[in-house]
This record gives sequence, structure tokens and C-alpha cells, in this order.
Amino acid sequence: MARSNKKVVPEATESLDKFKYEVANEVGVNLKNGYNGNISARDAGKIGGNMVRKLIEQAENDMANK
Repeated sequence: MARSNKKVVPEATESLDKFKYEVANEVGVNLKNGYNGNISARDAGKIGGNMVRKLIEQAENDMANK
């Protein structure tokens, strides 16, 4: 199965990057601008997992408030 990092909404790229750095800071992972290939898979998973968790929570709240 091929993977793609193509954004569904390209206009959201900047906001998603900002969000990624905010989440990384919250979980104690030091990200720098640019390449971050030196971080562990565990730390990358912490960032991605928390991003998904927060995005789902936001979507649930948006749905509940409609």
C-alpha cells in the first residue's frame, strides 16, 4: 500500500505545522525547524498520537455544538 503525505486541504499546511510544534512542546519533544530525523519513533508517535487525539476531540466538540 502506497503512502501519501498529500494534504487534503493544502491551505492548512502552515496551521498543521504550528500545531505539530505546539503538541511536541506539550509532550516534551524538542523539534527544530526543518529535518527532525534524529527523534525516536516513540517521540514521533507521541506527537502524532496527541495530534490525532486533539483533532478528534475538536471534531467531536464541533459536531456536538451543531
